[in-house]
Amino acid sequence: QVQLLESGGGLVQAGGSLRLSCTASGSILNIDRLGWYRRAPGKERELVAGLNNGGTTNLADSVKGRFTISRDVAKNTVDLDMNSLKPEDTAVYYCNVVAQATWGTWYDAWGQGTQVTVSS
Repeated sequence: QVQLLESGGGLVQAGGSLRLSCTASGSILNIDRLGWYRRAPGKERELVAGLNNGGTTNLADSVKGRFTISRDVAKNTVDLDMNSLKPEDTAVYYCNVVAQATWGTWYDAWGQGTQVTVSS
């Protein structure tokens, strides 16, 4: 299986910055795509930032120019750098990794979620 461990959430004032990190572990052969999603209270889960194996980045319009997604291939980590945070960025953020295990099975793995709260 593939396990994900997230870190980096917290409380920050509007205009501040946070970095979320996610480390994938397990018998991973390769990773197809990684991403960060979020779910705000009363709203559906939405894609915040995605990164595929070819290096193509996909950012939600609401975070373009403020958030950056990056990965460390050797460490199987994906980070989300969040700048100029706004109260509307408040949500639980989830890491998602689609990875193939050494025995061939593909896994769509999700982290446990980390709370980001932006105060006005």
